[in-house]
Parts: sequence; C-alpha cells; structure tokens
Amino acid sequence: MRSLGERIRNSQVWTSIFRHPLPRDRRNRVAVILTNFFLHLHPVSINKQAIVWSYTWCMGGITFFLFCVETITGVLLMFYYRPTLEWAYADMTALRDVASMGILRELHRWAAHAMVIAVMLHTYRVFLTGSYKPPREFNWVVGVMLLVLTLLLSFTGYLLPWDQLAIWAVTVGSNMARATPLVGHEGPGAAWLTVDGIDLITSTSDARFGLLGERSVGEFALNRFYVLHCVAIPLVAGLLMAIHFWRVRKDGGISGPL
Repeated sequence: MRSLGERIRNSQVWTSIFRHPLPRDRRNRVAVILTNFFLHLHPVSINKQAIVWSYTWCMGGITFFLFCVETITGVLLMFYYRPTLEWAYADMTALRDVASMGILRELHRWAAHAMVIAVMLHTYRVFLTGSYKPPREFNWVVGVMLLVLTLLLSFTGYLLPWDQLAIWAVTVGSNMARATPLVGHEGPGAAWLTVDGIDLITSTSDARFGLLGERSVGEFALNRFYVLHCVAIPLVAGLLMAIHFWRVRKDGGISGPL
C-alpha cells in the first residue's frame, strides 16, 4: 500500500504543478532545470573553481538579494508615504517614529547604501578577473548599465524624505545636468542645435528641466523622482537583470579563474 506522501506526489494537483520528479540523478536534474521557469537560467553543472568565495566575492548574488530587499521594503513603504509637499516630510518622520514596523524605512535606507557598495565591488571583481572579455563583452555593457541605474535609484530616492539635506543635494546634483553635452543648455554642443536662429536647448527645455519639471526643486520634481524611483527605474533594472542572468547562462556560466 502506498504511503500518504506517495499518494500526494501522484495526485493530479501535485503533477499539474510539479511536472518532473525530484532531481535525484543527473537526468532528472537536467529535466527539472530545463523545464522550470525559475531554474532554466541556471546550468546543470558548473566549474567548482568558478564559485569559490575568494574568486567571486559573492557580490553579484548579494547585490540581487539587496535589490529584492529594496523591492519588498519599498512596496511596503509606499502604503504610508505620500509624495506631496504637505505630507512627504511628515510621512517620513512618522515612518521612523510612529508607524508600526518603522524599521522598514531604516532597512530600506541601509540596504540601498549596501547595494551601491555591492554592485561597485561586483563590477570591480569582474574587471579584475577579466570577465568582460569575449564572449562576455555584451554582458559587461549590461552590467555597467545596471551600475548606472543603481546610482540613479540612490539619487532619485535621496529626494523623497524632503528635508533640507535632500532638497539641496538634489539641487546641486541636478545643476550638473545643465552641463550635459548637447542636451544641457550650458553643455558643449548645445549652441549648435538651432533652427532659424532659435535655440532648441534652453533652460526650459534641457536635461535639467526635464528631470525637475520646473526651474527649481519643487513638487513637480518630487513627483517625478517618486515615479522614477518607484516604477520606471526598477522596471528597467529588473529587465536588465533578467538579461544579465540569461547572458551568464548563455556565456557558459560564471567565468573561471584566469
């Protein structure tokens, strides 16, 4: 007579969810990985030397883990935070002092700092080990884009507390956009973009104005940074991370030591 566990594993509900048996041998392991939505990015076997901690530093995995922490805590914080001039600062202080599970705000903040450090160390490790060389040069470019997006996530999130430090830090940072080549009205090449003697790039149509939505840091800037920080940049980063992991798989897994 079959045991309860066997009857459950042979039931229609179980087999409709788990299409293959447990990966007890190499053949089953291959079938499970290749047909699983979440596991198919991973190779069946990898070079033992390629996952040595002293070689990888585990920075790629730590970065992804911190991104997941940021996503979960960020979604929970959105239930309490209102991106308006009237409530932004009050909601942020309430998250720290009043709201239940107020530690979420500090967890989100420190995980963001740690993610910036981790992604920079991961990029540094990839460079030191020559993992940017063919056939991995495309994935190197994707990784650099993810580094830039991580810095943009940190920059856009810096304004959301809406205190004096955040306002003036973003003011200084956004002023740099005025000197962006071609798209900043004070940057090189902007004077060349004219039509019938009319400048196309001005203080009300350059990169800085597009970032803030007005001439100075105000409610338009707060709303734009909120949307960028909570929706636009995370979606792009998530897509690029999926491509990044997929390319690691297609390029033969983690590169081995030189």
